[in-house]
Parts: sequence; structure tokens; C-alpha cells
Amino acid sequence: MNKVKELPGEAIVTATQSPSIGHSVTAYIERVRGGDMGALPAVLGLLVLCTVFAIARPAFMTAINIANLFTQGAAVTVIAMGLVFVLLLGEIDLSAGFASGVCAAVLAVTLTNMGLPWYVCVAAAILTGVVIGTVLGTLVAKVGIPSFVVTLAAFLAFQGLVLVLVDEGTNISIRDSVIVAIANKNLPVWLGWALFAACVAVYAALQLVRSRRRAKRGLIADPLSLIGARVGALAVIGGVVVYVLNLERSRNPAISSLMGVPIVVPVILVLLVAWTFVLRRTAFGRHIYAVGGNAEAARRAGIGVDRIRISAFVICSSMAAVGGIIAASRASSVDPNTGGSSVLLYAVGAAVIGGTSLFGGKGRVLDAILGGAVVAVIENGMGLMGYGASVKYLVTGFVLLLAAGVDALARKRAAAAGLR
Repeated sequence: MNKVKELPGEAIVTATQSPSIGHSVTAYIERVRGGDMGALPAVLGLLVLCTVFAIARPAFMTAINIANLFTQGAAVTVIAMGLVFVLLLGEIDLSAGFASGVCAAVLAVTLTNMGLPWYVCVAAAILTGVVIGTVLGTLVAKVGIPSFVVTLAAFLAFQGLVLVLVDEGTNISIRDSVIVAIANKNLPVWLGWALFAACVAVYAALQLVRSRRRAKRGLIADPLSLIGARVGALAVIGGVVVYVLNLERSRNPAISSLMGVPIVVPVILVLLVAWTFVLRRTAFGRHIYAVGGNAEAARRAGIGVDRIRISAFVICSSMAAVGGIIAASRASSVDPNTGGSSVLLYAVGAAVIGGTSLFGGKGRVLDAILGGAVVAVIENGMGLMGYGASVKYLVTGFVLLLAAGVDALARKRAAAAGLR
């Protein structure tokens, strides 16, 4: 006999049946009403911002500006992806910005001053991030110092370390073609379309495999109509973006052609897929959520809480190193301001705006990308409208506060509904 399960909205289906797309929509609405808003606020905010800026400044939607959005927000987005792991534990890393600066300085010194191969320099920069994360995580997990205090101290110390590495303020140029290409060059047009087709095909395959596995286990699987809608939405949005990026963006194409998907885009996609797999498909990822949800319960369940905390800080600092490499590539140099200024604030803001909870236990790597897009759109759109840094900070701060407020209210609603 098939076991009967009840979906929100009083919809009854059997375990061997797939709910209709109407049932799925009803279930999603019920989750939102129960406080599980996910990335909905970030997506709505992104749509509103893009609409406002496109109307106010038509140049916002040009091919060259859309390409600039990807490269402009890449470093902050990557750093935010690492911060998601720390925030999932209910911790914070205030040193991520200048940690990226330290790693970028290591890259520049080994690459330009020492003349080492680019791959050795990249490895050295990422290894520096691993060491930083291990030290910070050990102080938090083993010594018991609050992460706020540890990373605030590191935030101050790393500013001095960057000055030491760049010889008290020297600007170190980066001329290696491979490193510079990361944030300044584009894929060939055909490769951009091939990457797009591969992404859509893989996403569709994963959705179908997931649905079949759930059906075999007697769980409610997504209907084919819903899977088709998801794949179709990805194909339409991705296709439009790739088409726009493959347009000629150079003002003098006869002299120098500028077209294609920026190389940094597939770099971010690879990181997104890899870390999403880690969080959703591995025991380590489940332990991250468990510790963030209730550390004491996780400890009693046999999870190595200290190991998880240290690992999260290592991932955070390692991603900060990758962000520092991207920032150095975009500027083609490293100076004392690399990783400083508003980098940390924007990175934390990106993670929270995207939907990662400051209270721990809720969030995805995708949140960092959505939040990073919101931050990049605000900064870019405000710049096109002629507003200065003061207005950009005010608007970004307001959006961050709004996102944190939505998260807090959603948690209260979920608690009231008995979901937490």
C-alpha cells in the first residue's frame, strides 16, 4: 500500500506520485508564509534595482556595462562565498577583506619580485589563505576566543602585514598574461555558447536524476513540468546573458575587438558548483548546517564541532585568497589598499543580502552570488547616475539592514509556526 503524504495547502498525493506544478507552487507559498523566504528578497530586489537603473540610465543595460558588472563584483562575490561557511556556523570573519589583500600581496611579491611561475604564485597565495584560516579557526574553536574579537584583531594586523609585504606602500605591478587574463580577458564566442549549453544540459540532467532518486525512495519528487520550467528559465536567462556578452563591446572593433563571456564568469561558476556540492551532497556539508543550527546537539551526535569550525575558517580564508587574486588581476597590481576600503563590508553584505542568516544554520553558496549581484548593481547603477560614494554607502547599508531585518522577522515567523 502506498503511504499517503499531505502537502501544504491540503493537497494529498501518494509517495509514488509526483505532485503537480500547482501543488509545488502551493508548497512554496506555504514555506514563504512560514518564514522560509530563501533568496526571494534578493531576487526581487535585484529585479527592482535593474528596472530602476535601466529606466533612469539606459546605458545600464548596454553590453559593455553588463560585462563590467560581472568583473566589478567578482572579487567581492568570491570572498562572500567563503564567508557563507562561517556565517552558517553563526560566526563572523571581519578579517576576510584584508586577508584577501595579504594573499594578493603574496601573489604579487612571488610573481613580480621573485619571478616565480604563475601557478606557483597562485598556490602560494592560496596556501597563505589556508594558514590564515587555520590560525583563526584554532583560536576560535580551541582557545575559545569569540570570532568577532579574533577576526577584528586580524583585521588590524593584516593591514600592517600588507604594508610590510608591499614595502610600506609600493605599488607592485602584475604583468603575467595568465593572471591578468582572469579578470580582463574574455572567452571566445563559440566557447561561451558551448559553456552555456553544457551548463543547461548538466542542470537538466541533475534535476532529472534527483527526481528519479526521490521517486525510487518513495519520496515526493518534483513534477516534470516544474523541472522543465526551471530548465527553461535557466536557458532563457543564461541565453540572453551570453548573447549580450557576445556582442561587440569595443568602440573601435577594427582596431581591437572586445566580445565574449569574461573568463572570471566560468571561474565563479566552477566555485559555485564545487562548494554547493560540498554543502548539499557531503557529510561535511550536513555537519556545517548541524553545528550552525545547534552546536551542542551536534556535539552530542558525535560531530567534531571544533574540526568543523576550523574547516569553515580555512575555507573562508582560502576563498578570500581567490578573491584577492581576482582583485589583483582586475587592477593588474597590488597596493596597500587591496582588500581594504569597503571590500569586507560589501562581502558580508553580499552574503546576508543573498539570504544567508547571521544567526547560523541557513544559507547557500548561491546566496553570495545573488547578494554580490545586488551590491554590484547598486554600486554600478549609482555611479552611472552620478552619485558619489556617500550615497552608495547609504543605499547599500539600507539594503543590508533591510535584508537582516527580513531574516530576523522570518526566523520569528518560523518559530511561531513551530518550524524552528
